[in-house]
Amino acid sequence: MHILVIGAAGMIGRKLTSALAKAGRVRGRDISKVTLVDVVEPATAGFADETRLALDVSAPGAVVPLIAGRPDLIFHLAAIVSGEAEADFDKGYRINLDGMRFLLEAVREEGLKEPYLPRLVFTSSIAVFGAPFPEAIGDEFFSTPLTSYGTQKAIGELLLADYSRKGFVDGIGIRLPTIVIRPGKPNLAASGFFSNILREPLSGKEAVLPVSRDVRHWFASPRAAIGYLLHAAELDTEKLGWRRTLSVPGLSATVGEEIEALRRAAGDRIVGLIREEADPTIVRIVSGWARNFDAKRALSLGFKGDASFDDIIRSHIEDELGGKVG
Repeated sequence: MHILVIGAAGMIGRKLTSALAKAGRVRGRDISKVTLVDVVEPATAGFADETRLALDVSAPGAVVPLIAGRPDLIFHLAAIVSGEAEADFDKGYRINLDGMRFLLEAVREEGLKEPYLPRLVFTSSIAVFGAPFPEAIGDEFFSTPLTSYGTQKAIGELLLADYSRKGFVDGIGIRLPTIVIRPGKPNLAASGFFSNILREPLSGKEAVLPVSRDVRHWFASPRAAIGYLLHAAELDTEKLGWRRTLSVPGLSATVGEEIEALRRAAGDRIVGLIREEADPTIVRIVSGWARNFDAKRALSLGFKGDASFDDIIRSHIEDELGGKVG
């Protein structure tokens, strides 16, 4: 089994490659070769046959040599985040859309030489949905994105479905909830504060909350996200029909509920490191985001999410802080 991970240097990419190395097998086959790609060279994951490349897959022709190696399983995780895609229109479409289109075309062209049908797992986003929302967004709700990032992901979903329908690729898309708690430093995602107000205080640092505590959103932990991707790699895609992208399980919670879970985990002193300071731009962006989902289709296909926000915080403390707070 040859696996290609595009976006391997990102948080999800690093955790995914670590999980793959630990498992050693996917879809009943031993992992024999891994190719890890990102705009910066990814760190080693410890595979015996491992290629690590610094490469911009949104550049014309850049992905062709990767597909010439005929990977059996491709994880396409590479993207720029919501806030950056909104601020830099050209860059957002180049990376989030052209990168996906060039990848699919490279797979199609390789298959024209000799039959080739890799499994492609694509990370989409709940940003493909836009207000007004029902109480919970079901599997039949339509995509009306209100950001450039959401539009780019929605187009990616349509491309994935069409290339799968035509038999060029065996695709499955996963609409990730907002991932909390993201380790590392704050990024340019408009949703970054959802992690910042937990991660920074847990490390003894101040964090800014730019929206009100009654803002509700849809969340999953990094652990859950990796579980979604691994399950997508294993899933019998015949069960998907032509609806190739799924809204996976998550947790609907308000910012206030986040903060109360933090209080239960770490106490009042840690919560006191959160400073409320409204940011009109973030408030406007967040107002158009989905808040709750009914993920019954994904649940019926075996996808599993987090049990509670307390569990999300606990997993971060265990995985990133060595069990210690502050």
